[in-house]
Amino acid sequence: MTIRLVIADDHGAIRSGLRMILDTEGDLEVVGEAADGDVAITQTRALRPQVVLMDVRMPGMDGITATERIVAENLAKVLILTTFELDEYVFRALRAGASGFVLKSASRQSLVDAVRAVAAGDGVLAPEVTKSVIAAFASSNADAAQPAPTGWSELTDREREVLDCLGEGLSNAQIATRLFIGETTVKTHVSRVLMKLGVRSRVQAAILAREQRAE
Repeated sequence: MTIRLVIADDHGAIRSGLRMILDTEGDLEVVGEAADGDVAITQTRALRPQVVLMDVRMPGMDGITATERIVAENLAKVLILTTFELDEYVFRALRAGASGFVLKSASRQSLVDAVRAVAAGDGVLAPEVTKSVIAAFASSNADAAQPAPTGWSELTDREREVLDCLGEGLSNAQIATRLFIGETTVKTHVSRVLMKLGVRSRVQAAILAREQRAE
């Protein structure tokens, strides 16, 4: 199956470079480009890509607001493009429901792998980065009591195990190995966890898992 993509970045040279890389892959197709958040939303609604590569710093509507709207409407998965590993913009974008982020300086293969992972419903943050993100969110909320989120009591024992794994930053493949189940089964459990907790991404679910564990 071909993975359709929209690239949102205010620098034409970056968009062209990304298109050149991605379009050479047989299973990837760039179907649209955008220079700001408004156009990114319009393109995503019209073209229905599986993944949007989203720069967070753009004139007009920024990538964070665009991410919130795209995720809220369930239009596509959003993969954040950034120059910095862990800055305020990345945190806000993940809060908004982005599936992860990739550095603009990443290698060609890392970028392609990240797109494929997001399209498949997996996370794209390396475990050590995921842990840093989750820890940062958890520490920022350390002084406030975190009530159990809506739907927490509806989770089955297996779903709680999967959620704990998400909290450790594990990929679907790693979860499957740890719990001795298939990756397809993991994906089903992850989808149910997200639905029951009312969150849009596995990173958001991981944050909830860590916050509850800290209680």
